[in-house]
Amino acid sequence: MASMFCSPSNSNFLLSSSSSSSSPSRRFRIVAKSTSPANTGSFLAFLCPLLKLFSGGDPSQQRNFTIEVATSSLATLSRFPWGTKSKLYTSLTTPITPNLHLFEFEACPFCRRVREALTELDLSVEVYPCPKGSVRHREVVTRTGGKEQFPFLIDQNCGVSMYESGDIVKYLFERYGEGTRPSLGLLESTILTGWMPTILRAGRGMTLWERSRLDLPPVKLELFSYENNPYARIVREALCELELPYTLQNVGEGSRRIKLLLDASGTKEVPYMIDHNTGFQSGDYKMILSYLFETYSTAIV
Repeated sequence: MASMFCSPSNSNFLLSSSSSSSSPSRRFRIVAKSTSPANTGSFLAFLCPLLKLFSGGDPSQQRNFTIEVATSSLATLSRFPWGTKSKLYTSLTTPITPNLHLFEFEACPFCRRVREALTELDLSVEVYPCPKGSVRHREVVTRTGGKEQFPFLIDQNCGVSMYESGDIVKYLFERYGEGTRPSLGLLESTILTGWMPTILRAGRGMTLWERSRLDLPPVKLELFSYENNPYARIVREALCELELPYTLQNVGEGSRRIKLLLDASGTKEVPYMIDHNTGFQSGDYKMILSYLFETYSTAIV
């Protein structure tokens, strides 16, 4: 099935062959034509410490969940309607362990744009959080792509790796959306509303929690979610702050992957997280938060 997604096309991308592949098949790197605003990195560097002052401090301690849910819900409204519905479907035979790898961090507005596209395309993806202060995944991006910039996508189905959120979204829709165009406003919305969730959530999911464990769990965690769900957002922020890689199963409204969620949890509610390392499973975002910080940090919860 992968070959049908990777056939040549006269799209908006330039394809160049790479001889550094460890795979016997020919690999390509997409050279993005567009560029992100030059001052994005410096703006984030300024925003990170400023928002941290309002983030409530220690993420492992008891939170005011009324405020947490309220601000996350407002963040959801600011991104309506993107990242809520699955408009194009993948096959249920798609492996649980996907061949799409996304290096990103939760609070980044350009990364959010890509996650919204993944929800709409009903695609699962391996997420490698790269918060500010990352001790492992940012280095992988620099070594693989040549620069520390996010989001960064690796499509092992096609041997493609690329930067630039707009180009990634167009690529995903072309390869996995039967060539359809992204939803109206998805590509243009970042300039107008993309920063609102970051500001409303006071930078949650932006920086590495200083007490996160350095050792990775042997098996990736699995999270059923869709991008614009306010409760799932809170869980993804914690996974990012702990720099925990996970398999993201997108189950937006209308998703054919709902069956996978029903088989796992018995309900259609998200978030639902499974830790295959310990057997922990829960659909309660508060319980998931407590579990994550208790299990994967050195903090006393």
